[in-house]
Parts: sequence; C-alpha cells; structure tokens
Amino acid sequence: MESQSVRAEIENSPALVEVQEDDSAVEVIVHETTHQNHGGSSHSQSTSGSQMPPQTRSRGTGLLRHPRRSRELWRGKADFVLSVIGYAVDLGNVWRFPYICYQNGGGAFLVPYLLMAVFGGVPLFYMELALGQRHGTGCISIWDHICPLFKGIGYAICVNALYTAFYYNTIMAWALHYLLSSFHATLPWTTCDNPWNTPHCALHSPEGTNNTWGNTSTSPTQEYYLRHVLQVHRSPGLHQLGSVNWRLALCLLLIFTVVYFSICRGIHSSGKVVWVTATLPYLVLFVMLIRGVTLPGAWNGVLYYLTPDWTKLLHTKVWVDAAAQILFSLGPGFGVLMALASYNHFHNNCYRDALVSGWVNCLTSFLSGFVIFTVLGYMAELRHQDIEDVARDAGPSLLFITYTEALATMPASSFFSCIFFLMIIALGLDSTFAGLEGVVTAAIDEFPRVLSKRREWFVLALVLVCYLGALTTVAYGGAYVVKLFEEFANGPAIITIVFLEVVVVSWFYGVSRFCADVQLMLGFVPGLFWRSSWMVLSPCFLLFIIISFLVVAPELKLFEYVYPPWTTVLGYGIGVSSIICVPGYITYYLFFTTGTCKQVGYVCVDSNNSIKTRLSEHCPIP
Repeated sequence: MESQSVRAEIENSPALVEVQEDDSAVEVIVHETTHQNHGGSSHSQSTSGSQMPPQTRSRGTGLLRHPRRSRELWRGKADFVLSVIGYAVDLGNVWRFPYICYQNGGGAFLVPYLLMAVFGGVPLFYMELALGQRHGTGCISIWDHICPLFKGIGYAICVNALYTAFYYNTIMAWALHYLLSSFHATLPWTTCDNPWNTPHCALHSPEGTNNTWGNTSTSPTQEYYLRHVLQVHRSPGLHQLGSVNWRLALCLLLIFTVVYFSICRGIHSSGKVVWVTATLPYLVLFVMLIRGVTLPGAWNGVLYYLTPDWTKLLHTKVWVDAAAQILFSLGPGFGVLMALASYNHFHNNCYRDALVSGWVNCLTSFLSGFVIFTVLGYMAELRHQDIEDVARDAGPSLLFITYTEALATMPASSFFSCIFFLMIIALGLDSTFAGLEGVVTAAIDEFPRVLSKRREWFVLALVLVCYLGALTTVAYGGAYVVKLFEEFANGPAIITIVFLEVVVVSWFYGVSRFCADVQLMLGFVPGLFWRSSWMVLSPCFLLFIIISFLVVAPELKLFEYVYPPWTTVLGYGIGVSSIICVPGYITYYLFFTTGTCKQVGYVCVDSNNSIKTRLSEHCPIP
C-alpha cells in the first residue's frame, strides 16, 4: 500500500521534467513517465506542449534530470566515497569494537551487532545520504525543505559537532606525540630510567621470571602514557585541571593546522587529502595483521576474540552496546552525511553508496579485532598470563599502553610504532575533516550572503574556536575532560537528535514524500524493508538506546580517578545544551510567525516541497 501511494503521488503530477545540459543551452523536456519500483521495468514517452521544445524521447530511466546546481560538486565519485568511508571508519573501529566484542560474548556479539546494523544503522545512514543529495544543502537549511518548525535539529547537530571537535582532536595529538617519539633509536617507553619514571617502574621478563615485578609495579609504557604524555598525576581531578601541557598543545596546534589547510577550500581540497587518510589505515591494518598472525600466541588471541558465549545474548547490556556501537560508528546525526551528499550529482546512486560504506565500516571493525587480538595473544604468551589479564585496558589505553608495549617488544619496533601511530592520526583526521565540513556547509548554506565569499576566513575562525575550546583537554587533567565529553556529548544527546530527525522525516515530512524524492533521484521506490525501518524499526532502535542510557547512567572512572557525582550533572548539562536548540527554535518560530492558529500550524509544518512544487522549480507546469 505504501509503495502504491508513493507511485500514485508521482504519477498524478502533471509532468516530469528532463533537463539536458550542454555548454551552450539548457533544454527542458516534459515527459509523461511510468515509474518503476526497485527491480521493475520502466518506459517513458515524450509529449509536446505549447511552450515546450519539440518531442524528444527520454532515455528510458524515468528519472528527473536535475539542472546544474549552483554549489560545487565532487570532481569524482571516488572522492565522495572515500570521504564517507573515511568519516565512518574512525578510531572507535580500532579500539572500541574489539574490546566491546570480546567483553560481550566474542563471536556471539556479532549477532546483535549485525542485526542492529541491518535494522538501525544502515537505514539511518541511507536516509541522511538521500536527504543531503535530494535537497543539496547542509543540516540547518535542509529543514526548510522538510519541516521548518524543527530547524533547531540542525543547530543542535552543529553544537554537538563542535563538542566532538573539542576532544576528538586531542586523541590525535596524543598519537602525534607518540609518532614523533618513535623516531628515537630506543623507544622512550621501553626503559625505567627516564625523569618521569617512579620507583614502581618495572619490566616484564620475556621468560616470566622477573622477580622485580609485583602487585604495585607499573610498566614503563604505562608510566610514559600517564606521567609523561598526559601528566595526569599533576591534576587531582576535574575540579582542578592544572596548567596546559605545552607539548600536547603544540601537537594539537599542528593537528588543527593540517585540518585547516585540508578543508579551507572545501571538498576540492579535502577530497584529495582523503585519498591518503582514508586508504592509509587499511594498508597499515593489513601490515599489522600479517605481522600479528606470525607472532607466538597470536591464534590464542584470535580464539579468545571469536569464541562465542551465547549466554551473553540474554543480557540487555549486550544489545545496548551493539546498538550504540553501530550507531556511533556509522555516524548519523552529525550533519556530515547530509553535507557530503549535498555535493553529489542529483542522480548519484546514494543507495549503493550507503550499502557499500556501511558494510565496509562493519568489516573494518571486524578486521581491527584480528589486528588487536593477535597482538594481545602474543602479549599473554610473552608474560605467561591469561588474555583476560592482558586485555583489561579499554578505549585509548588499549592503544597507548597495551598495544604500544607489544610493538616495543617486536623486531623493528620503531618502524611498527611509526606506522601504527600514523594510522591512528589518519583515522582521526578524515573524521575531523568531515565533522567540521558538516558545520561549515551548514553555516554557509544558512548564511550565504555573509559567508559564501569568506569561506577561508570562516574556516579559520572555526578552527581557532575549536582549538581554544580543546585547550582544556590538553591540561594536566585534560584526559578527564576527554572522557566526560566522550560519554555525554556523544551519548544520549546525539542519539536523541537522530531520533528526532528520523521521526520528523518519516512522520511529519512523510515517508511517502521521502520515497518519492528517492524515486526522483534514483528511479525506484525504496522497498518495504526501508520504509518500515524508517517509520518503525529505526525509531524503536533509537528509543531503546536512549532509555537504556537514561535508566543506567554511565559509571565514570578513568585510571584511578572516580568521577564525583556532580560530574554526572555536568555531563547531562553538556548533552542538554545541544538538544535545547530544538525546543528553543520551536518557541522562536511560533513566537515570530503571525496569523491564525491554523495558518501558523500550516506554515510551521509545510515545507512547500510537494511533488508539484518540486517540479515547478525546474519548469512551469501548465
């Protein structure tokens, strides 16, 4: 029935318009078109009109030929695909997925993970790409075409993207610090005779017979990370962060400098940089995988990673973790997918792009697990310990302590350390490019007269704001700030934003209308699976995660520091500060919209984007 209503809405429109472009003229041709469902056939016949050019047969696709857009377009399909994959495949694929996988039942975790990807993550991914490509604008102005009352969602997305930029680049600054230190002949995290080491520093003996190692001992890798790079011992907690760590501040400045020059000229500059930043991680992952499987004990790590514990599937936490992981990994709700897709040609196959990018992301996470756990198995063999004891670290500590220590024990340790931290930087950079591009595109599309001719200056101002905001994360207690933002700025807040987005698109704008948009671009109506996902399954999927987050507040602990109760209030305040844009804009819009209640209601929810209006944008319809 849904498919019939979509098809009827389009077929009842007086005409479809084909615009043929060349260097000298734009030819407008009107067709009566029979549209196809996915997998069906189509044909079209040209008809003449009194004000139309002579009869011309369409090319048999039933597609609306979109006129040249005033905005720049991707110079090549590969630039767009690599930008999307580079954005989606980030640091979380390397450190978060492997840890969550083995913690939640190993191979059994793949069942809820794939189910959540199929019914939640990929449909949302597809929806955002289609929205951006159809309307050709960023995450703020796009709501003028969908439902003006909810334009605050776009502002909330931008605020949340800035919060992410405040802490995400700091992790790359840590990696840059390690990268520069990797050029030493002797890696500085392999010895205990450095100024930052304590009397508790001790080395693990390869034979497992080191009598100096005790319960209070710490490894040189751990002390290098905590006492030299982060210097968290100089801060008692969030209430007193201490001074700025000048080494990390310089590394952060270098990271933001690279970011600025990569995005200052738009997609034509970032589209070339991602050829390196999006492909380099895969090259390094395969090198590290080949090296890992040749290490003693590697296959024990793989077995530990994949051995299923089916009883875990009875626990709600496993399903919550699977849903949250796929959502944060694919990254809807940050405005990035809309922004990147808005530079596509109107008939680009965003359906195929969504499937390819989504499953590449999932496979990368799975591959990263092999890379991590072959090395963890090797470390367990080296120390004569259980893998559980070796794999206690999660998040950044898994990379900067456990994995770094393993690399230091290998032949050519400096080389492997260099390429590993270069990979970490590359994974973070293309996600940052895309994240800030989403904000820049949204702002320029919303305020074109002020910003369109001043893009480079606006990007410079934005990068400076992000750098200044990130300085708190490179203070001595900056790691505590990073943890706080990671849990709350990217937690319930972003999930709530995505929930509002899919509800407004599916129920206010209408799934029939949205599917009609897809058919105008691609020539087929999305199937029953996609429509049911957008209307029911994805909202339920998101609501399930939101409720789980609210019922059980995240327990904040980092290293030996337990966050005091007031930090939970602060964290939720950070999240609410972005979501408040939605009711705030609704209030503003209702207050400044004049007319009767019926007129105001119509203006608030009508996008002026019906089938007939969309067609008349290209050609007057008699």
